[in-house]
Amino acid sequence: MDIVAIGEVLIDLTQTGVNEAGVPRFAANPGGAPANLAVAASRLGASTALISKVGQDAFGRYLRTVLEENGVDTRALAVDEEQHTTLAVVSVDEKGERDFTFYRDPGADSMLLKDEIPPELLREARVLHFGSVSLTREPARTTTLCAAETARSLGALVTYDPNYRANLWPDEATAVRRMRKPLDLVDILKISDEELPLMADTTDPEAGTAALAAHGIRLVLVTLGAEGVFYRFGDHTGTVPGVPCVVGDTNGAGDTFFGAFLARLCRAPGGQDGLTLPALEEMLAYANRAASLTTSRRGAIPAMPTLEEMNTAE
Repeated sequence: MDIVAIGEVLIDLTQTGVNEAGVPRFAANPGGAPANLAVAASRLGASTALISKVGQDAFGRYLRTVLEENGVDTRALAVDEEQHTTLAVVSVDEKGERDFTFYRDPGADSMLLKDEIPPELLREARVLHFGSVSLTREPARTTTLCAAETARSLGALVTYDPNYRANLWPDEATAVRRMRKPLDLVDILKISDEELPLMADTTDPEAGTAALAAHGIRLVLVTLGAEGVFYRFGDHTGTVPGVPCVVGDTNGAGDTFFGAFLARLCRAPGGQDGLTLPALEEMLAYANRAASLTTSRRGAIPAMPTLEEMNTAE
């Protein structure tokens, strides 16, 4: 198994416009950052699985179907008989930027238990990926960190994408403390320029990535929106420019970027250990193209490119 992602899968009720009376219209898109990444990587040729939990409801059944239709292994998609599938209402402004409101109290995804993870899945993983939404409450927090620790001890590469969603945390100080706690476990960190000050106390990518790399992180990626991505790879830093597009919806763009990068990395000779600087920049350019295609369309998972599209766009 190339990539095993652990964390939330949910419904993004995404604004698609307004009707003639000015009432907002919403579409029930499948989403959740780890699920997005698993689908993005699967569409681009990687074998992926998702460890998560949904409610025993129509949305939960729909999400399982979407994952399976996109080639994601769902053997570790548990079902909670008491909590509903989590909903995130995603409002989009005229620039395509997002605003999230979560209906999750507690929500099925946050109720994931350690004994709901098939042990063989962690043994099979070449990459174990997680985000920070599953760190917002127990028992998912402990489950996620234990999975990362176990996978790393078994030789997997651990990747982390901290997504700050303010209304899921009691306060910013708690969020910062919890989001920084896993850094010593991480081999590759993908972070947006918006989260950089929370994780590194600076808005400067050069200084921020240096501080993050001090945790032993081998590769730090800072996504810069339309400007592309800044990277720190050992002593090397640089920027790979983004690919211009007409923005439809930025939801899922970062997950597509990281999923595309990891899919490419899993196919590289020697994986991260054999990674050269030219190969890294080529992978990042590929990931930027994938993110641009997603950004040009609406929704997260429905907007993600296929391998055929990416090959055609080359």
